[in-house]
Amino acid sequence: MSDEIVKFGIFGAGSIAIYRHTPEISANPWGQVVAIYDPITDRADLLADQLEEHYGVEVDVVESEEALLAIEEIDAVVVATPNRHHARLAVAAMEAGKHVLCEKPMATSLEDAQKMIDTAKKTGKKLMIGHNQRLMSPHVKAKELLDEGVIGDVLSFRTSFGHAGPESWSQDQGPHTWFFKREEAFVGTMGDLGVHKTDLIRWLLGTEVKEVGAFVETLAKKNEKDELITVDDNAVCILKMESGAVGQLTASWTYAAAEDNITVIYGTKGQMILGADPEFP
Repeated sequence: MSDEIVKFGIFGAGSIAIYRHTPEISANPWGQVVAIYDPITDRADLLADQLEEHYGVEVDVVESEEALLAIEEIDAVVVATPNRHHARLAVAAMEAGKHVLCEKPMATSLEDAQKMIDTAKKTGKKLMIGHNQRLMSPHVKAKELLDEGVIGDVLSFRTSFGHAGPESWSQDQGPHTWFFKREEAFVGTMGDLGVHKTDLIRWLLGTEVKEVGAFVETLAKKNEKDELITVDDNAVCILKMESGAVGQLTASWTYAAAEDNITVIYGTKGQMILGADPEFP
């Protein structure tokens, strides 16, 4: 497969598939979207039409999850569905012989996450979670400098990711979005945004979280019944790493004025600020 185009099937025709996964696969000479499944067929049809218009590729819209996994030419799938489906679809795809790129959060329980890992090992298929902040050029450079010890030993840090919320970005426009429903999402801003920074800080520092304390709250967001949503919209966490470094991690869906996506790392020889320069977000 390394010498050939990687052919993808897509589970989910929501915003992350529309604006990130499918155009980025299609713009890559080594990638091609060949099939899409979404229970809302109109969304899948629209996305397939857009891909044909912009990239000249013909994409099949299939009628079921099973139909997509039965397509032999598909090498890999993207799982871009509501969170509760992540583990089930990832496991089914690997068992069907497909590699998997799964949106975050990985799963809605430790047991399901472990099952995904075990299935990847058993089948020999690649399993990747969409922690894309590792791939941002400022973060890649920061990792290089940290590994070289440019700012010395890391003592503390703060990292934050917040914006006005998913209800204006999701294809389910408005307060009825699945992001706000515990039965679909399991977790709110921590699973949507906080998970990015949790992964990023572990990777940048090369150490795991040892202890954590947190306020994970629902403060403002309301659903279509004008009731507070059933998942969190703000989280403030204090982390202690195995290396001894301590820091703060925040995630929010209530930063109405502007997005905040910044990480500051303090070392014995200096400090590093990531995401503060508007030219290099």
